[in-house]
Amino acid sequence: MEIKVGLIGCGTVGRGLLEILEKKKDHLKNAFDFEPKIVAISDLNKGSILVPDGIEIPKLLALLDAGGRIDQYYGEGNTAELLNPLDMIEQCEADIIAELTYTDIQTGEPATSYIKKALRSGMHVVTSNKGPAALHYHELHRLAEQNDLFFRIEGTVMSGTPVFSLFESGLAGNEIRDIKGILNGTTNFILSKMEQDGMDYAEALKLAQQLGYAEADPTADVEGYDAVAKVVILSNVLLGGEIGPPDVRREGITGITREQVLAAKEQGFRYKLIAQTKKAGRKIEASVSPQRIPLTDPLAGVMGAQNALTFDLDLMGKVTIQGAGAGKIETGYSILSDMLAIHRHRGVRS
Repeated sequence: MEIKVGLIGCGTVGRGLLEILEKKKDHLKNAFDFEPKIVAISDLNKGSILVPDGIEIPKLLALLDAGGRIDQYYGEGNTAELLNPLDMIEQCEADIIAELTYTDIQTGEPATSYIKKALRSGMHVVTSNKGPAALHYHELHRLAEQNDLFFRIEGTVMSGTPVFSLFESGLAGNEIRDIKGILNGTTNFILSKMEQDGMDYAEALKLAQQLGYAEADPTADVEGYDAVAKVVILSNVLLGGEIGPPDVRREGITGITREQVLAAKEQGFRYKLIAQTKKAGRKIEASVSPQRIPLTDPLAGVMGAQNALTFDLDLMGKVTIQGAGAGKIETGYSILSDMLAIHRHRGVRS
C-alpha cells in the first residue's frame, strides 16, 4: 500500500529515515505491504519541495551530500517555491507527517504548532521531538483521537529502542510500579570514562565533545534537563500522569568528582545519572539525579553512550531493556517503526 509522507525537518534524523527507506524499500514492500512515498519536505535551513509523484531519495541524498539545498532538487536555477512547514502541510496531501525539527523544551514550539496543524488537516503525526511530547502530550493525543488519527512518539525517549510500543504488545496488561533508568548517553559516557580511564569531569566532557556525544554547550545533558524531559514523557504516557519539567526533582553530574567515582567502585557501586518515576497514590514522583547503584544492578553494566530502562511490573517483576539512545539511523528507525505501527493497526486514511 502506498503511503504518502511529508517531512518537516531534514537534519540528522530526517537523513537517517531517508537512508533507511531507500535501503529497506524492497523488504518493507514484501514483508509489510508498506510503500512510503516522500511527497514533501520542508526544512528551514535547507529549503522545501513538493513532489506529488514522490521524491527520488537517492537523487535527494546525493544533492545533500554535495552541499546542495532541497529546493535545488529540480536542477540548478530551477529552485522550488519556498514553503514554510504550515504551508507545506496544507498543500502536500500527505497521509503521515514526520515532525523532525529541533527540540525546544521551554515552549515546545514551533513543533507543537506544526503537529496541531497536521492533525487538524487529517494527517497522522510521528515525531522524535521531546518538546511537544513533554509539554503537550495529552492535548496532542486528544486532538489525534478526536480526528481519528495517530500521534506517535517512540523516538522521544530511547531513540529506536522500543519503549512505548513494548507496552502496546509485548508487555501489555502489566501495571507499572516503578520506572528507572539511564536516559542520557552523554552523561553515561562521561561517568564511564571517569571510572574506566580515571579522567576527571572536565577531561571526560572534552572527550565527549570531540567525539560528538556532547554539544559545545553541554548544559542540557550534564545538568539533567534532557533526562527530565524524557522522564516527564514516561510519566505522562505510561503512568497516566500530568506533570511538567518543573515537577521533576533535578540534579546533574557536574558536581561528581573522579575521587567519588573511583571510591564508589571500590565499595561495589557505580555512579549513574538515574531518571526515575513512580506513582505515589494519585501523584507522580519523578526525579533525575546521580546515584550510586550496586554493581549487581543491571543498570550498572550499561556503559558508554548506551541507554537503559528497568520497569518494575506487577506481573513480570523487573524487566530491563538496553539500547542506543541516539544516532542518525537509530532515531530514523524510530520514525519508521511508528509509521509501520500506523500502517499495521489501522492503515492510512485515504
